[in-house]
Amino acid sequence: MSQTLPMAGAPANANDVGLSKNDYRGAPSTLCQGCGHNSISNQIVAAMYEMSVLPEDVVKFSGIGCSSKSPTYFMNRSFGFNSLHGRMPSIATGTLFADAHLKGIGVSGDGDSASIGMGQFKHAMRRNVNMVYIVENNGVYGLTKGQFSATSEQGLHLKKQGENPYMPIDICLEAVVSNATFVARTFAGNPKQVKEILKAAFSHKGIAVLDIISPCVTFNNQENAYHSYAWGKDHEEPLHEISYIAPRNEIILEEEMNEGEIREVAMHDGSVVVLKNLEKGYDPTDRMLALKSLEEAQQNDWLLTGLIYVNTEKPALTDLYNLVDTPLNRLTEEELRPEHSMIDKVNELMF
Repeated sequence: MSQTLPMAGAPANANDVGLSKNDYRGAPSTLCQGCGHNSISNQIVAAMYEMSVLPEDVVKFSGIGCSSKSPTYFMNRSFGFNSLHGRMPSIATGTLFADAHLKGIGVSGDGDSASIGMGQFKHAMRRNVNMVYIVENNGVYGLTKGQFSATSEQGLHLKKQGENPYMPIDICLEAVVSNATFVARTFAGNPKQVKEILKAAFSHKGIAVLDIISPCVTFNNQENAYHSYAWGKDHEEPLHEISYIAPRNEIILEEEMNEGEIREVAMHDGSVVVLKNLEKGYDPTDRMLALKSLEEAQQNDWLLTGLIYVNTEKPALTDLYNLVDTPLNRLTEEELRPEHSMIDKVNELMF
């Protein structure tokens, strides 16, 4: 396929829509230096730039927490909505139904989604809302001085909180059980994998849940803490190597990928996610295998990363309704008002 040329007058490093990488940045971060959330924001910037996404075609959502500050730090040309604690999925569902031409990126946290927002999280999965749902998971409430979160591992000891007596919630396991159509886990300390998974998630039509382990350098970065940089680097168990290939490019597999089993997963927009299995013949389209693998990883204290589950057949929320081409939020009063004959017909049926 022919490649789109940058717009006239675009900078030399412009992508296919004539934008530079700086056009995808946001405000300077106010999070702690070294916070994993900042690394994730940087990879969102890189992924959107490399995919030549128009920022105006993306809308950002968040709830409350350190993680929910993140949309300020990327894509300042995109509209955004910072909602109430745990209520981000409702705002996203309404927005993306009102204008089905937009793509959503929601950034939440382990408290925002796995505690107060668990019910809303579940219903976003069930409805298959067309958005990338990122959980920046640090296993602690960093914004409110370091209390345990719902994803904190049992036995975690924090200086001011004592020892956590409860079993953690597994974001990916909850997403697969709730029938999400794209589920992946990655680690903020592995930026290449984060970027490739972000690209694949953005090209997916429906809900794409990314559980990104994102260390809190202030309250939860002890070497033995499951959400720390040291533990993540020592215990990461990648399922496969991931490469994202845009629909406009010819599909070419590099020679190094011929050493292992290769599986191509075609996305709705014609792009392809290429997975090279490292050890097991892992099939991300097998839901039962995903559940089994997540349970096994939990029992063995593995940080299982990669594309855990994907289903490209299930229709997205807006595909279930006979929507008109014009976004609902741009229809005029005259267009929304039913014809008098239609009102008469409805009245006849009722009375």
